[in-house]
Amino acid sequence: MGYVTVSAKVPRRLKELLDKYGVKPGPVIRTALEEEVRKRVLEELEREARGALREFAKISDEEIAELIREDRRAR
Repeated sequence: MGYVTVSAKVPRRLKELLDKYGVKPGPVIRTALEEEVRKRVLEELEREARGALREFAKISDEEIAELIREDRRAR
């Protein structure tokens, strides 16, 4: 896996506090970015699932039962 550099501008006072408390910004930024991406992926999956549910709702119970019967006969 390769790496790329992502930088961020922060106020000077924040940088001073990071230095004072020995906070390494890399791991903090990485974690924050990973959490944000995870959140966005879950939101996207949720939208897709809602769309699929709307499509499934259009299929009647009788049609579902017939599809199950056909599948069982094919086995």
